[in-house]
Amino acid sequence: MKLYFSPHACSLAPHIVLRELGVPFELVQVDNQAKTTADGQDFLQINPKGYVAALQLDNGQVLTEASAILQYLADLKPQAGLAPVNGSWERVRLQEWLNFIASEIHGGLAVFFNDAIQGDVRAMFLATLFKRFAILVRTLEKQDYLLGEQYSVADAYLFVVLRWAAFHAIDLGEWPALAAFQQRVGERSAVAAALAAEAA
Repeated sequence: MKLYFSPHACSLAPHIVLRELGVPFELVQVDNQAKTTADGQDFLQINPKGYVAALQLDNGQVLTEASAILQYLADLKPQAGLAPVNGSWERVRLQEWLNFIASEIHGGLAVFFNDAIQGDVRAMFLATLFKRFAILVRTLEKQDYLLGEQYSVADAYLFVVLRWAAFHAIDLGEWPALAAFQQRVGERSAVAAALAAEAA
């Protein structure tokens, strides 16, 4: 398998999960601006959407969108417990969280990468984002992870997108439950290994 990634992007979440599972894979860096890979390929030929993450399987198929990739990977090794069993109520809850993270947290923080978002518009987006943070806090004040005491692919995804807060001068220390969650997940060996590999 090949994981196409860019440092600090949401592709870090499947990268972490690949390391959690111990699945062999190759990392291929993508230049998000030029839409080329480190080995000179046209990334748009791999993923016409033009953004990471993209996971190329050994049969040549390419899977995109973090939520889909994360569930696919978790199901490769269900014994690792990174996702509840397909078809179960718990799996539906996982999908609920993945969708919330993708639309409300990922989307809510990614908007600030646009330098045109300033002043009153920025304040409006921040107010909405902080309401979403409150939802996370209500859960993470009661339990270590989104699904309870069991770490899942949703936690990897949330960890990655919450890291973007620092790029936008949003101090997660204002939400102790979120800061504690980030520290807890950040201490996992797979997370440290993925961050080190991408920094290299």
